[in-house]
Amino acid sequence: MAQKKMILDLDTGIDDALALAYAIADPAVDLIGIISSYGNCLVETSGENSLKLLELLGQTDVPVFLGEGHSSTTDSFEVMEISQLIHGKNGIGEVELPVAKRPIESQSGVDFLIEAAHKYNDDLILIPTGPMTNLDAAIAKDPEVANLIGNITFMGGALTVPGNVTPFTEANIHQDPEAADRVFRSPAQMTMVGLDVTLRTLLTKKETQQWRDLGTEAGRVFADIVDFYIDAYYNLDIDKNGCALHDPLAVGVSINPSFVNTIDLNMQVTYDDVDYGRTIGDKARLNDPTTNMKAAVGVDADAYLVYFMELLNGLFAK
Repeated sequence: MAQKKMILDLDTGIDDALALAYAIADPAVDLIGIISSYGNCLVETSGENSLKLLELLGQTDVPVFLGEGHSSTTDSFEVMEISQLIHGKNGIGEVELPVAKRPIESQSGVDFLIEAAHKYNDDLILIPTGPMTNLDAAIAKDPEVANLIGNITFMGGALTVPGNVTPFTEANIHQDPEAADRVFRSPAQMTMVGLDVTLRTLLTKKETQQWRDLGTEAGRVFADIVDFYIDAYYNLDIDKNGCALHDPLAVGVSINPSFVNTIDLNMQVTYDDVDYGRTIGDKARLNDPTTNMKAAVGVDADAYLVYFMELLNGLFAK
């Protein structure tokens, strides 16, 4: 077992599925659990998708917990139409997988995170790939959590490029900007892997064909899922050169920070009518002697893709 323990906080759509596979495949970390979130799909669907993918990959010992089902300022959630077009109505490219034998855990995802933070401290890596609602709720329930987790690397935000929901706002942050703002202003040490770098890290059908050529069920299933994503990127004119490796890049950076260049910056999230969900420097803390955010602004996409494919080819070949 690796010393570093990882928790994924996933709204399990297609790039979340790749993040899950990456976390399983990298020997540097031990995946100890998945917390489900809302976003690409409903929180219950997210949990079911994670369980199905874990079973497909022979990782039925990894528990899945339900997190919060809606933002901190609402009492319900509906999946956006654009999310369904990108990820499919079932979140995983309309690929049908058998119902997993293992059920969702009875413990809440928030309580599981608090428990793990106290148990593993600096050795715990948390990867939120959806809204910040679960982490925000954990900190609200137990403020020590912000200081205990050794590594929080999240996929979200946009600092130097336009957003993908509004001219300023990235989708994950847009789901619950108030929660994200509270987390950004907390003592938690974080790395932001946003659109600045994920849009430069693309996967094509050349790579998914490698998975098909393995001749395994896992290779075929993941190729089918990701080809849906690549086609959606093309048909919706998001990017005709491939699909962005948003969430798996965050997993990679959490383990190997050298994949990206970062700047140190205290940040905030705006949620007024003009800039709803913008991730930007916090003017009130610009001159503070310490910072709690490393924002990724450059990426070695070639090096990352080589390692990504090495890991996943090895995993899917089993």
